[in-house]
Amino acid sequence: MLIHMKVPRHPTLIRRLRDARVKQLARAGPLLAGSLVRIAKHCGRAGCRCRRGEKHVGWYLTRYHAGRTQTTYVPVDLVREVRAWVKEHRRIRQLAREISELNRALIRMHVTERKRKGGRS
Repeated sequence: MLIHMKVPRHPTLIRRLRDARVKQLARAGPLLAGSLVRIAKHCGRAGCRCRRGEKHVGWYLTRYHAGRTQTTYVPVDLVREVRAWVKEHRRIRQLAREISELNRALIRMHVTERKRKGGRS
């Protein structure tokens, strides 16, 4: 989920916002890139209940790596923990995007200020 943020026009305010986000990085917990998905499927055995519509359900972590999708089985007793790790990864990734945007704003502001004063950028 990409959240567009309103960037202030004053460098001090931009630095405050950036520093607040950097502090949030310090409280990062375990994280894991990917998506946790629930998959229901047939097993292929002739007399199995899944042939009557009651499919086997499993949890998997998927991620895109080196041009391919990798899938890892997640045992039921780890689902809650893995879900928290994935959520933390998304939070950290969003913070990194926001910090980068604030730093770009500082650079643009610096260049604009230098041009206004007649200096080199």
